[in-house]
Amino acid sequence: MIWVKRGAFALVGVLVLAVVVLATWEPFFASAANPSGKRIYSAEIIRDDFGVPHIYGKTDADTAYGVAIAHAEDDFFTLQDVVAMARGRYGAIAGEEGAKIDYAYHLIDARGTAEREYPKLPSDTRALFEAYAAGLNQYADEHPGEVKLSNLFPVNGMDVAAGFALRQPFFFGLDGVIGPLVAGEDLRREHGPDMPGFPRAALPGAEPTPAAAPKQARTLVLPLGEDAEHLGSNAFAIAPQKGGGTTTLISNSHQPLRGGVAWYELVVESGEGWHFAGANFPGSPFPFLGHNEHLGWTNTVNTPDMIDVYQLELDGTGTRYKLDGQWRDLESKWVTLPVKIGPVVLPIRREVLRSVHGPVIKNDKGAFAIRYGGIGQLGQLDAYYRINKAKTFAEWEAQISRLAIPSTNFIYADQTGTIAYVYNAAIPDRPEERKADWRRILPGNRSDLIWQGAVDYKSLPRIVNPASGWLYNSNNTPFTAAGAGSDLDPNAFDPVMGIELKQTNRSWRAYKLLSEAAVLDRKTLEAIKYDTGYEREGYVAKLFAALEGMKAEGKLADARDLMLGWDFTADNKGAADAIALLMIRDFMAADYNNKPFPDVAEKLAAAADHLTTHFGRLDPPMSDLLRLRQGELDLPLDGGSDTLRASTTWDVAEDGRLSLKHGDSFIMWIEWEPGARVTSRSIQPFGAATTRPASPHYTDQMRLFVDHKLKPVHFWRDDLLAQARSRRTLTTTR
Repeated sequence: MIWVKRGAFALVGVLVLAVVVLATWEPFFASAANPSGKRIYSAEIIRDDFGVPHIYGKTDADTAYGVAIAHAEDDFFTLQDVVAMARGRYGAIAGEEGAKIDYAYHLIDARGTAEREYPKLPSDTRALFEAYAAGLNQYADEHPGEVKLSNLFPVNGMDVAAGFALRQPFFFGLDGVIGPLVAGEDLRREHGPDMPGFPRAALPGAEPTPAAAPKQARTLVLPLGEDAEHLGSNAFAIAPQKGGGTTTLISNSHQPLRGGVAWYELVVESGEGWHFAGANFPGSPFPFLGHNEHLGWTNTVNTPDMIDVYQLELDGTGTRYKLDGQWRDLESKWVTLPVKIGPVVLPIRREVLRSVHGPVIKNDKGAFAIRYGGIGQLGQLDAYYRINKAKTFAEWEAQISRLAIPSTNFIYADQTGTIAYVYNAAIPDRPEERKADWRRILPGNRSDLIWQGAVDYKSLPRIVNPASGWLYNSNNTPFTAAGAGSDLDPNAFDPVMGIELKQTNRSWRAYKLLSEAAVLDRKTLEAIKYDTGYEREGYVAKLFAALEGMKAEGKLADARDLMLGWDFTADNKGAADAIALLMIRDFMAADYNNKPFPDVAEKLAAAADHLTTHFGRLDPPMSDLLRLRQGELDLPLDGGSDTLRASTTWDVAEDGRLSLKHGDSFIMWIEWEPGARVTSRSIQPFGAATTRPASPHYTDQMRLFVDHKLKPVHFWRDDLLAQARSRRTLTTTR
């Protein structure tokens, strides 16, 4: 018996040791970065009455150092997630979903891209990233109790750059290709027009119209979050002749309200001429949108044909592929994905493959290589920095024309009254002489189909100072951007580029309202920006046609009749607003993702059941259903999925109420009035410190947000100092 007991104790000891090893191995195998240099940085951080940081430095690098510390003070929680993603270690924090991001990190070779391209960047751009990394390191050193993952810090500029390399291709839908390929599913229908000579069949259950949908489906939860399929934004620029003498730029990006691609507001200023107000994402030393003294811009997601997929011909071993009649070895690398499950972190080994085309994914249907616009490039780090400091439209456009920023529409305005729209996209320069169906899977055995570089900037849609006096985009075709007589002709652009022809409800509404307005002054523009209406066009028309033809009895008939009596607004006033809110999103999602429409009766029954179960009626006020929740605040919201006042996606709480998680997020309203310096107003859904419940700025913007109000941006130092709430100077400690 003694030996049995000894054996049992030994087994327990082995199991305990195994648990300890699995709980602790990952940090030891992760190598911390070597911080670059020992430069001393210094920055002043002044916070206004809403806690928004205004960061001042003698040099641009000093300012970037301060940006990192200010952001960490408000949301070090999310910043660490972003750093972990940039180092392929997010699975050690977020488990299986994090490991999916780590897999994408290795698949697209984000680290390799950073290692190759970061040293090529101009020295002043690299200095910005090194300073930002120094700020993150200092905050981590000074707050060890907040660090989530051992050996995550220190980081350097290349680590920060790797985060950009990871995220940039997912804004134009790379996850909509990776996801289906990993799962062995058919690829989603692309959004561009059919290729001449290669017609496509109509999408089952959808209208055979060229007006397709905004985003590809997202099977994996990847760097842009689980609601990436709903990414959308509104942007408006109004020239002085249409705006009553005022030049106006409205930035209204629809992003997740929390997480790695949630907006963070800031103002930066340095002794080297960098002075900009706007917002960035966690992990960036500079704003991505906003304004300086002279000009401003904002972005919306566009969806040209940026991605090509090639089916490879493999040999019997599965390790070689044929190209131009010759066999080539697939590049193979085994990586370890850390996957946190409870108290342990499991090491999961995965093989990552590449061909000359790009990353390769194998499934039951074969081996598929992926190539996308901007592949292996990091020029956007420099381009964004340069446009932050541009003083004229010519300087700004010189950077945009590099096509270093792979994709997104730009809407621009400046102090001279110039407004512009650029359909920016590093669309692959597909060989014109090669007649191929670029909308489908291509043969991978032909090198002549492997394009190099991007199309010429001059071939892209672009409008400067239209006669209408206004420009907008709501994730729609660039061919309805400026009104009748000012819009571009789609026939003037090569169909190979795959420029989308789609409309969204937001674009239908914006185009109509902008076209009808005699003057686009502040009051008129506010009504447009916060509009909650739907047009009976596109998927909305299809939904209501189905409702009108639907036979039903009992509660389902009552729900149908309630929907048919809806006034097509999500303003919290109509009896049908709540049931319409629940119905619309799924049909919007089908349209956005180029998928067949859901069953109308099934979705109507689900919406009716939800309302009667949780509210005891089919027609509760929508304000009881749709909420903005943070901490102890629980406020009613208006707007719906795909309205200009956007409440796009939500979490369903135990009480049946919908807690908004994606929609209207950071809003910035910029004005240049004649003879006056630039002014702006802004708002966030929650506050400056979204993950700090103890902060007074955790929820202090919520009531303004739900009431359609904006707060002043204290862009000018004298204005800021008149009401500053805190002021301190920081210097590197090592």
